[in-house]
Amino acid sequence: MNDASLTSGIATARALDGGSGAADLDATHRTHVGMVCFLCSEAAFFGTLIVAYLTYLGASKSGPTPAEVLSLPLVIAGTAALVASSVTVHLAHAALRAGRAGTFRTWLAATIILGALFLVGTAVEWHELIFEHGLTISRNLFGTTYFTLVGFHGLHVTVGLLLLTLMFCLSLPGFVSQRHSDGFDVISWYWHFVDSVWIVVFAVVYVFGR
Repeated sequence: MNDASLTSGIATARALDGGSGAADLDATHRTHVGMVCFLCSEAAFFGTLIVAYLTYLGASKSGPTPAEVLSLPLVIAGTAALVASSVTVHLAHAALRAGRAGTFRTWLAATIILGALFLVGTAVEWHELIFEHGLTISRNLFGTTYFTLVGFHGLHVTVGLLLLTLMFCLSLPGFVSQRHSDGFDVISWYWHFVDSVWIVVFAVVYVFGR
């Protein structure tokens, strides 16, 4: 191979490498834009549920009422766990960007545990509401709007936990590395969104709506 052919080959390889990098950046950008659009649509849906809850608050002709059955201590503990999980998922993301795989797994596991604790708290609360207070989704308007709003949020937390658990399992054999940090963006955004929505739900249902 002469010098001209070698130079041409190197230039071609660089061009292909640059093209692949540009394609990766474009795919990452599209993924980020897609997630932002998805979160905006979810925010609109949650907004509708919250408006419905406030609209029918106090409209039930029969009990139980929110003040009679909603207990703050358990919900506050669950809220603290969920808010803390936003911090740990941020630390996990920072560790992944820095290429510290072990630290990433540690903070990711902490996020999963905190999210699971929130769901356990919700399950305990629902058990008390249903079997001790007789509040079901068909009992009155409060039950219908409450279980729809809180249940829909719990579904989102469950989906987030499945995604985080999948990332954790893939990281164990080394399938998740520093170069996947941009992809982890969308999962962390989703988790932060779920946490932010819960702050609003907590304020509406458990603080101002009691």
